[in-house]
Amino acid sequence: MTTRLTPAIASKFATLALAHLTREYPNKLTHSLAGPQDVRSPRELHPIFYGSYDWHSCVHGYWLALRLVDCYPELPQAPAIRTVVDAHFTQANVAGELAYLSLPHNREFERPYGWAWLLALAGELDAMRSPDAARWAATLAPLTAAIVDRFMEFLPKASYPVRVGTHFNTAFALALAHEFAHETGRTALVTLIEETAWRWYKSDADCQGWEPGGDDFLSPALMEAELMRRVLPHDAFSLWFGRFLPRLAQREPAALFAPVTVTDRTDGKIAHLDGLNLSRAWCQRALAGALSDGDPRKTLLEEAAETHLKTALGHVAGDYMGEHWLATYALLALEA
Repeated sequence: MTTRLTPAIASKFATLALAHLTREYPNKLTHSLAGPQDVRSPRELHPIFYGSYDWHSCVHGYWLALRLVDCYPELPQAPAIRTVVDAHFTQANVAGELAYLSLPHNREFERPYGWAWLLALAGELDAMRSPDAARWAATLAPLTAAIVDRFMEFLPKASYPVRVGTHFNTAFALALAHEFAHETGRTALVTLIEETAWRWYKSDADCQGWEPGGDDFLSPALMEAELMRRVLPHDAFSLWFGRFLPRLAQREPAALFAPVTVTDRTDGKIAHLDGLNLSRAWCQRALAGALSDGDPRKTLLEEAAETHLKTALGHVAGDYMGEHWLATYALLALEA
């Protein structure tokens, strides 16, 4: 039986999100100081995204909460989620976030991972059925526009992709940004992302799957394939995918089919590996959906996704090092 999102799981995830969105400490700041005036608390620096241990986790924590409300408007936690969003998504707070990003020494802040999640959050607001969503989207719009501009400026000068399994992975960022751009009609950004993905990844073949790394939460191999599934026409993707993972039907690379082991969930880096199991399940399900029913790779990917998801789903809560972010990746996998 395929594991899917249920109201009970959604309620659990919503409770987790509410517990960390406005929890300021502990906090891991990625913060450059140009002078003593920059020595400030997380909430002073980031009037919206100060919780959830770090900026990007707070951004996708809001995405998680709002996505759950959109899926289940009658969720018991929905009123509290709307209250938190209303209190934080104000013009003054957005101006504060934008002022931080606009400082010359912060031009690269959260590139590309946080940028991608900010656009995913904006895309969720644009797609939501709630009457409040249009107001929240309009309030966030200056920040959204700034991140779109940064992608438009950065991608043409980025000669090479980044293939690691952590926040700097460019395939992940382009996948989320492409979905946002496509769904919101940003055709120039869609075109740039598609051209960049092709420029970076078109020649990749016979992927060896040298993973996992000790702090991966993304599969470099599967994430790249998932991006190309999104940006290429079906026939072109089929050809590329066959070259990229030519022995997938023989369960090779074997590492992509074996859930990873997590030895210490209080260690923030080792806890990343729970996220790797979840994000692999997300990509495996999405890639399986692009294959025909008679393709043996489809069943193998579906089975691997279920195994990875069940391995990690029970560990979404338990320690704050994982609890402040893992439910986001669980939701991606459950909805894929």
